[in-house]
Amino acid sequence: MQEQYRTLAGEGVHESEINRSRFICALAPVATEAEAQEFVARIRREHPTATHNCFAYVIGADASVQKASDDGEPGGTAGVPMLQMLLRREMRYVAAVVTRYYGGVKLGAGGLIRAYGGVVGEALDALGTVTRRRYRLATVTVDHQRAGKLQNDLRATGIVVREVGYGAAVTIGIGLPDSDVTRFTAWLADVTAGTAGFELGGEAYGEASGGASGDE
Repeated sequence: MQEQYRTLAGEGVHESEINRSRFICALAPVATEAEAQEFVARIRREHPTATHNCFAYVIGADASVQKASDDGEPGGTAGVPMLQMLLRREMRYVAAVVTRYYGGVKLGAGGLIRAYGGVVGEALDALGTVTRRRYRLATVTVDHQRAGKLQNDLRATGIVVREVGYGAAVTIGIGLPDSDVTRFTAWLADVTAGTAGFELGGEAYGEASGGASGDE
């Protein structure tokens, strides 16, 4: 299973002009292939008079779904270099659409490849990316008296706190790397005098810098 991947910080648009042609790259984070297709369709609706609306997307932490379209450009000169740029940057769960308004100057195959791949790279730089790392989900159960301090301690040590539930006891959902499980359980026993419960769950991805993580 992929340990980590990069994705977009958020949706956005970046534009470049090359030999009088406008290249407008729209990027969006997408969770599924259906979302990617919806994004492509939306951008096409926004640019109905464009010469081309080429796209590429990568879905899955292991890039299991990869699609690209030249949308009328010579084969392999648009969608493929866009896809290659996403893969080169280790981007996942991302869709890219490059809208071209032809300016009257032919670029040739090499020029098109550089233009389509290049504008995607520029857009990634302009919009920013985040790294998401694989976490092991776990649940900590603790009494109400210790819960507040434990939550503060967890956040102070960089543990991803996903959710907190209050009942007869307090349950704290966390995420931590597999390699930290043994060390964490020892730490937990120490700070709670052995009173806390600990149960391992499944896996998810979250931002490597900490904070709320997202399920896949």
